[in-house]
Amino acid sequence: MSLPTDPIISSPRDHLPAVPRLQDLQVATLGPCTFRSPLPLSNVPLDGLGDFTPDDARVRYQHEIGPHVPPCDDVSFEKSGPREMLFFEPCNTSAAIVTCGGLCPGLNNVIRSLFLELRFNYCVNRILGIRNGYLGFNPASGLAPIELTPDFVEDIHYLGGTVLGSSRGPQDVKTIVDFLVGERIDLVFCIGGDGTMRGAHEIHEEAARRGLKKAIVGIPKTIDNDIPYVWQTFGYATALEKAEEVLRGAHVEARGAINGIGLVKLMGRDAGFIAAGAALASQEVNFVLVPEVRFPLLGENGFLDVLERRLARRGHALIALAEGAGQHLVPQHDRQRDPSGNLKPVDIGPFLRERILQHFGDRKIDVTLKYIDPSYFIRSVPANAADRILCDLMARHAAHAAMAGKTDVLIGLWDNDLTHVPISAVTKAGKKQLDTAGDQWMAVLSITGQPIWM
Repeated sequence: MSLPTDPIISSPRDHLPAVPRLQDLQVATLGPCTFRSPLPLSNVPLDGLGDFTPDDARVRYQHEIGPHVPPCDDVSFEKSGPREMLFFEPCNTSAAIVTCGGLCPGLNNVIRSLFLELRFNYCVNRILGIRNGYLGFNPASGLAPIELTPDFVEDIHYLGGTVLGSSRGPQDVKTIVDFLVGERIDLVFCIGGDGTMRGAHEIHEEAARRGLKKAIVGIPKTIDNDIPYVWQTFGYATALEKAEEVLRGAHVEARGAINGIGLVKLMGRDAGFIAAGAALASQEVNFVLVPEVRFPLLGENGFLDVLERRLARRGHALIALAEGAGQHLVPQHDRQRDPSGNLKPVDIGPFLRERILQHFGDRKIDVTLKYIDPSYFIRSVPANAADRILCDLMARHAAHAAMAGKTDVLIGLWDNDLTHVPISAVTKAGKKQLDTAGDQWMAVLSITGQPIWM
């Protein structure tokens, strides 16, 4: 079998964030911690109580050793968790929670757990919900903040979306910090993706320029799972579950027709984690097309040629298509950016659908193609059990970090440990992508049988 002449990935490791330096992972703090935590925890091992996390506890960046792994033993994250000493005196502290960007399963779970941890465990009396993203920090918007109460948050974890509302796009950072000063807010919890974290970093920098003691803590939210230095973001597990349900239906449709083709477009602008993960959960997908692999469309052993051979052999095919896949195949001159500054991908779904139909039409081969785009359904549903647990953990650890005066930091998950990751390191690293030499992608190739260049 000859290889296609079209370019494919230049190197499997090109998609991975660079190994950070230890100094890149140093967490900013607001100053000495002088208030004792009210949490009923201990520093005595084996006393039957939960333990405080010491500030020098670390989580290794690299857990694998061997001759094929470059050593970076000195690189580690600060371990998150409750601190014995706090920077803020709980009874004199005010907090604000904001949700930004697109919807994601688990947003309301994070809001609720943040409120419960701050109010009932730290005894913080004033917690505001900022409406409609960073826009709600601007008084000119007319979006007055919501004073959160136990009654307000009681049942919100059963709901999809966000009870606070959301929006995209930046706001004037000086206006935001003026709002924090005017409302006497000490802790700001920013729940969102990479654009939200860029905004959180700017808020931190403006507050620092003014000499203000404001703790800015991020909680990474994206179903795309593309935040660097974070093993898994909340919302991803639910997205996989719902995407697999859609793939299951598309598979039934494909098998029920002569030369049936199920084409399912899933979210994933820059990374193919949803398409790859849902395909592994499904075990019925024949092609997984992701942004990390510049697959050829035409010619011998191009995608259309391989799809034709699949239909001739089995009579049906199921394709999982990430929204950012195949961008090299379509004209780029009309690409636009969304209000958060992210480059919008050209809509690859209709393009690929038409090229498939054209290919088989030219060859007088009858096919039945069902195209499904479930994007907004997948991200708007309530969180599943796995994401609910992750949301609760991340939210409570965000509260611990903020009360201890950590700032410009987000809560990450790394090797099953929760960590503090400087937001500045995340924004510099760019998007996380699939490792096309890693176990997950090798498993995708194994279950689909698709060529390695696809």
